[in-house]
Amino acid sequence: MERRKLLRASLLSFKTPFCFLREVDKCCCVLYQPDDHGLIGDVPVLRVTRQGPEAVHFVDSPLDVGQEVQLKVDWERRFDHMQQHTGQHLVTALADTMFGYKTTSWELGRQRSTIELDTPSVKPAQLQALEEAVNEKIRAHVPVTVQLLAIDDPAVEKVRSRGLPEDHAGPIRIIDIEGIDANMCCGTHVSNLSHLQVIKLLGTEKGKKNKTNLIFLAGNRVLKYAEKSFSTERSLVSLLKTGPDEHVEAVDKLQKSVKLLQKTNLSLLRDMAVLIAQNFMSNLQRGNFFSLHKKEGDNEFMNIIANEINTEETLVFLTVGEEKGPGLFLLAGPSEQVTPMGPRVLDLLQGKGAGKNGRFQGKANSLARRGEMEALLQQLCSHHTTEEE
Repeated sequence: MERRKLLRASLLSFKTPFCFLREVDKCCCVLYQPDDHGLIGDVPVLRVTRQGPEAVHFVDSPLDVGQEVQLKVDWERRFDHMQQHTGQHLVTALADTMFGYKTTSWELGRQRSTIELDTPSVKPAQLQALEEAVNEKIRAHVPVTVQLLAIDDPAVEKVRSRGLPEDHAGPIRIIDIEGIDANMCCGTHVSNLSHLQVIKLLGTEKGKKNKTNLIFLAGNRVLKYAEKSFSTERSLVSLLKTGPDEHVEAVDKLQKSVKLLQKTNLSLLRDMAVLIAQNFMSNLQRGNFFSLHKKEGDNEFMNIIANEINTEETLVFLTVGEEKGPGLFLLAGPSEQVTPMGPRVLDLLQGKGAGKNGRFQGKANSLARRGEMEALLQQLCSHHTTEEE
């Protein structure tokens, strides 16, 4: 197909950081699809929008007003949008013709595109039939043409349309897929369905307001998707030591094994927490302060220890996580000690938390200064003991 990568245009006016272009040969159609990128001379075009009949090009450096410049379109991006957009027209038309499912909106995404269909669901058999039908039309080499009609032309009323923007000016642009669809559109399109190469309907998702989102790929995106899928498949074969047909079963077994190990590990941590607390309580020389850091653990682990220790008489400072990284903390004990020291914990451990009734706990962004906090608490408890004596 013809690749219109280089065009000529004159600058109408310039105002940093954007410029208006009157295009000698239309190069940028930006309504209802992502905009074109490329170069104006050697200046990159960052974004393109439309204001009435003019295309506004945003660039990162000034250009001289009145000069004739060469425009170079990012063809890979442009052709990808052409394939996806024409593909959407084709899928939309056949979904309506075959099943009466109207398209209410669509999105041309960076990796995959979505068509919103006005139906609660699409059956698997319908999805398969639709995919076969669209690819049959692609193989039939059906022409795609552009018609320009006056706004009062009776033919305008016969085409599919979502309405015109308020600032529309000039003729109406119709994209006609011969014998299949005529749709009002100012996006970029291929000139023949064969240029779509192939369309893959990936599946459906539940949409808003009792509608269905149909996910699809067209053209080169299908090839890239296949390449990426095969690369992922090879990686999984290496990791799972099984063939592709056994991947789901292998991952299911791994997930079950991990859940069992996590359950066993949690049980062991609970038992360990009880034993740690009992060991402290059985020590007749234990004092009134207990501190512990453990890399493995969670809030439940710390709370079990605190529950097993008499925190009405003992100040407990517990942390879990990386020694100098993020983690969790728990300060429990007499309220008159915990309440003033809670904010100090947050300060030294760069944390967030809250507390009441003799307990203060939360998340620490860094446990690097845990030793300083432990020393402060030890000093507090020593001072409290001296006062009692």
